[in-house]
Amino acid sequence: MDPVRLYAVIMAGGSGTRFWPLSRAGRPKQLLGVCRPEPMIRTTVDRVRPLVPPERILVVTAGSHAQAVRSLLPDLPPDNILVEPVGRNTAPCIGLAALVVRRRDPDGVMLVLPADHVIEKPAAFLNLARAGAGLAASREALVTLGVVPSYPETGFGYIETGADAFEADGVRVLAVRRFHEKPDLDRARAYLASGRHFWNSGIFLWPARTILEWMARLLTELHGRLQTLVPSIDEPDFQTALDRTYPDLPAVSIDYGIMEKADGVLVIPADIGWNDVGSWSAAARYWPRVEGNALQGTGLFIDAEDCAVYSPDKLVALIGVRDLVVVETPDALLVCHKDRDQDVRDLVEALKKKGRNDLV
Repeated sequence: MDPVRLYAVIMAGGSGTRFWPLSRAGRPKQLLGVCRPEPMIRTTVDRVRPLVPPERILVVTAGSHAQAVRSLLPDLPPDNILVEPVGRNTAPCIGLAALVVRRRDPDGVMLVLPADHVIEKPAAFLNLARAGAGLAASREALVTLGVVPSYPETGFGYIETGADAFEADGVRVLAVRRFHEKPDLDRARAYLASGRHFWNSGIFLWPARTILEWMARLLTELHGRLQTLVPSIDEPDFQTALDRTYPDLPAVSIDYGIMEKADGVLVIPADIGWNDVGSWSAAARYWPRVEGNALQGTGLFIDAEDCAVYSPDKLVALIGVRDLVVVETPDALLVCHKDRDQDVRDLVEALKKKGRNDLV
């Protein structure tokens, strides 16, 4: 088999409402350094660079974020920043990128990954991605990385596998039986104990033509509308065609539209230090520890325990409290219990209803 020509497709269109007040509509999580000072999208691009040269790294982002993405990623060719005029979930995003990859390279294999995840074991990730690319190319298969769970997490989806495994390029591979939505705690404990359930990382590998063939079978309307864009790819009017067509695409996730229904999906178990960083509490795991608290910025603690403070510009002092999240920005302050930090998105909706669009 010829060497695999791998293209990285980085999905960077999310709004990041769970990271208010730092994250705003024009400045979402992936453009910020919520875990470390470097913006998450920059870290993600640098993570794949040992496998994929800049000319084969594509980023799909929203129109409101495109200028910021280009400024953060000056090493990528301008045509590799694909701009969605509106968000239509992950299947249209991936389908758009697949069209571009197939047009440039009919045998191209895609490594699809979100822009805003943490991977603490980059060497292990690269090894699995390299093996997964070869597997996807040789079998024309849909492949995903399933993160080996370390505790009964209720905030992630799970992938259930069969018992039979085989090896490909030195890595273990399993067949997917089904995908599961986020479980309750008892079910998450059962998944952990089974040894056959993995966290759904949202990281995929497949030939561009293969994912488009599955879209033609399972998402026929989406596939048909995307095909109208093909003549415009790499032409000056491509963005105009995209702006005209994209709002009418059906909004559907790649998991629901393809992965849960396709045959022969394969999973590679992955111990890569992965986290989707879906809340302030999750981000705080990567901050420096100060007197039993997580601190990004300047803080002072007296009898405070297990709090997370983000305050780059102002001193935040906590006395006699525990399990709080405190986020300070120039125009807003968030204080909530760690157990409620998933509700920050509801706060953003409440601000919209009150007409405070200046704060969202």
